[in-house]
Amino acid sequence: MRASHADRERAVDVLKAGFAEGRLQQPEYEQRIGRAYKAQTHAELQMLVSDLPQGPVPQAQFQPQRPMVPATFMPMPMPMQMPVPVHTNSSATGALVCGIMTPVTWGLTAIPAVILGHKARAEIRRTGERGDGQAITGLVLGWLAIGGWALFLLVFVLSAAVNL
Repeated sequence: MRASHADRERAVDVLKAGFAEGRLQQPEYEQRIGRAYKAQTHAELQMLVSDLPQGPVPQAQFQPQRPMVPATFMPMPMPMQMPVPVHTNSSATGALVCGIMTPVTWGLTAIPAVILGHKARAEIRRTGERGDGQAITGLVLGWLAIGGWALFLLVFVLSAAVNL
C-alpha cells in the first residue's frame, strides 16, 4: 500500500522520539529520516521504525497480503460448525430415579438402578453425553439396597439355622 505524506510524518515523529530517547545515534537518525521522506510504501516506513517502541500506523495494516493464487490451489475453508448441545443421558436419569426409589419400594428398584447405571456409563463413554454423576449415584444406591437385602437375608437364614 502506498504511503501518504501523513504516514511519512508519523514515521518521522517516531524516529524523532527514538532519537530523543537515545535509541538512535545521530548518523543513523539522519539516514532514517532521509529514507522516511523518500519512502513510497507503508512497508518501507515500517522497516524504518519496526525496532522502535511505536510504529507510524497500527501494525495490522502492515501484514503481508496473501499471494494472488487461483482459488483452485487455495486450501478448502473449514465449515462453520454449530456447537452441538450436550444432553444428559436418559439411562443415567433412570438409574438415579430408580436408586432414589429403592427405600420407598423396599429395594424392588435396586436391580433396575444397577442395570441402568452400568448401561448409562457405557453410553456416556461412547457418546460424550452428560450424566455420569447421576449414573454413579444410581449405581451406588442400587448396590446399597442389594447389599442391604443380602445382609437381611443372611441374618434371617442364620437366625433360622440357630433356632433349629
